[in-house]
Amino acid sequence: MPTPLALTLAFSAVLVAGLLIKFWLASRQIRHVAQHRSAVPAAFTDRVSLSAHQKAADYTLAKAQLGLLEMAFGTAVLLGWTLLGGLDWLNQTLLHAIGGGMGQQLALLAAFALLGGIIDLPFTLYQTFVIEERFGFNKLTWRMWLVDGLKGLLLGALIGLPIAALILWLMGAAGPQWWLWAWAVWMGFNLLLMLIYPTFIAPLFNKFQPLEDETLKTRVTALMQRCGFAAKGLFVMDGSKRSAHANAYFTGFGASKRVVFYDTLLAKLSPGEVDAVLAHELGHFKHKHIVKRMFSLFAMSLAGFALLGWLSTKPWFYTGLGVMPSIAFPNDALALLLFMLVVPVFSFFVAPLFAQLSRGHEFQADAYAVAQTSGADLQSALLKLYEDNASTLTPDPLFVRFYYSHPPASERLAKMVVA
Repeated sequence: MPTPLALTLAFSAVLVAGLLIKFWLASRQIRHVAQHRSAVPAAFTDRVSLSAHQKAADYTLAKAQLGLLEMAFGTAVLLGWTLLGGLDWLNQTLLHAIGGGMGQQLALLAAFALLGGIIDLPFTLYQTFVIEERFGFNKLTWRMWLVDGLKGLLLGALIGLPIAALILWLMGAAGPQWWLWAWAVWMGFNLLLMLIYPTFIAPLFNKFQPLEDETLKTRVTALMQRCGFAAKGLFVMDGSKRSAHANAYFTGFGASKRVVFYDTLLAKLSPGEVDAVLAHELGHFKHKHIVKRMFSLFAMSLAGFALLGWLSTKPWFYTGLGVMPSIAFPNDALALLLFMLVVPVFSFFVAPLFAQLSRGHEFQADAYAVAQTSGADLQSALLKLYEDNASTLTPDPLFVRFYYSHPPASERLAKMVVA
């Protein structure tokens, strides 16, 4: 039987090991990008300018250096919440202020989320209004940022609190198998969110206009029909209102699926390149990557809820992480928060497996796009997107293997040539 001390020691050891590995990988990335800043890689000399290459390197370095500080600070905050007693203090304060019961548990979740957002705020603001601003990406005004934040808080309260209340009620009323019911509710909620997000939530933050370019619409529609894909509509999003970054994506589920192009993307890519980018996204559907990821999410969530169901009944789970569970009142919200704080510490070490799987999916989608459209157009589009998003062409190979969900440009283009 584990003891509180054993959990404390295991948590501390894994936390320190993870932090050291993160710092080592980040330092490798910084050195590697800086060492290759002065020259464009040979494979890209005829297509990427030195100024664009150096901008991408400088942008990568600025984000990585901020990331180092954020990692150290985040680890300190995590220790503050757990072993140093921050979460216990917050829980006891609310118990004394409003008593136990559902109200106190929801207040604990809300207060933790609010305080966490405030603690992270300096890094968010620096990333947006200093780094993104410096490199010409940020289009947000302070007023727009504040309005977005208030909308997010309101949505979080309207959507998050009811689902949290339902899960907390199940934890207390559904018996030892509560975690199975809670998992079913959570999965149902996620599926519902996929249905309502495109038509009800996303428009609260951006404007979505039907694609008006008839020539492009005809090309895109023909490509989708050729690939056996149907969507509810083709839309252009005013992404330029907030950022200069460009993108395109599918959103929704079932009959609510729609194709969304950033206006910045359409401004930068030729019609053939837009076809190629869309064909890449269609490749994900053709290979059932979305369905596979959903089932993976379902399976991991089920395992997570089962583990939480077991841990929430063990006193050492609380005391080993710096929290004194209540004897007179439910500790369900405490269990949820501790679980959310601790699981990422341990799951960090399996992250490379999921990153590798994701990169494999990207290669498959690229191959599908090359088969359906022009490989030259896909290469050209990808290079424009890498340049537009200031993605470095020279990342550290080990950093890539650990973190990158998409292959670096050199690997993607080389694979296309082979294909």
